[in-house]
Amino acid sequence: MTETTQPRHQDGDSLPGFLLALATYVFWGFLPFYMKALAHIAPAEVVAHRIVWSVPVAGAVLVATGRTADLARALRTPRMLGMGALTAAIVSLNWGIYVWAIGAGHALDAALGYYITPLFSIFLGRVLLHERLLPAQWLAIGLACIAVAILTWEVGHLPVVALSLPLTWGVYAFFKRSLPIGPNQGFMLEILVLAPFALGYMIRLSLTGQSHFMQDVPFDTAMLLGCGAVTAVPLIFYANAAKRLTLSTIAIMQYIAPTMIFLIAVFMFGEPFGRAQAIAFPLIWAALVLYTFAMIGQARRARR
Repeated sequence: MTETTQPRHQDGDSLPGFLLALATYVFWGFLPFYMKALAHIAPAEVVAHRIVWSVPVAGAVLVATGRTADLARALRTPRMLGMGALTAAIVSLNWGIYVWAIGAGHALDAALGYYITPLFSIFLGRVLLHERLLPAQWLAIGLACIAVAILTWEVGHLPVVALSLPLTWGVYAFFKRSLPIGPNQGFMLEILVLAPFALGYMIRLSLTGQSHFMQDVPFDTAMLLGCGAVTAVPLIFYANAAKRLTLSTIAIMQYIAPTMIFLIAVFMFGEPFGRAQAIAFPLIWAALVLYTFAMIGQARRARR
């Protein structure tokens, strides 16, 4: 996987970027199973372990790609360090909300929130980045908007989870795209900023007897250790995908994860599936198919 020190902001989409994003969202779609298994552990402790154990995973990626010098340069550059701290704070907040939602039985609210997320991302892309969309892509977005409206109507209100997830992730995605450093280095920068706070919190839990790590429950210890891989791998994939796709394409593809989360919530976690969902899901998948074909057609025309 190649990258440049300064991220490349391209006007179109690339197939590698599309495949990386697809893998990311499918992985995130299955993530509720993992987080549900940690529901008996406080979200703050789970997030702390996600941060700390992501460091060796992300560090191995930088060593393998020979980008450690770029990270060292970023740590010495106040502007990049400041932007890294900003994106780190936003993504850690997003993690905390998500972990709490799954563990507290609000997977459907999380799914609704991630359905709304692409709409917010598209808003940012249009207003701040002046991204242009083809008519077919506008139609796809229109179908997705109808589906989100139906799901929102079914809920009857917009709960905190459904509002905070799109807000935090949409803002994170926007600033992440503008971070003047390669995607892998950027993620490592973020978790290095967060690591001292996370490690300090873990030590505090251990000293006060509240920690679930290394406490004679091998399952908890293994799952908390695994938080590093399940956090770092998809985010590294996402960071690389975001550099190779327009923000609007990333926004539409984000419907994959909430669809999977919704199905898991209904069929595995026992949450109800109503008539509105039976209407909304085909609309969302139609939007995905339509937008994907438009993207492929645009790529083919560009190669001619």
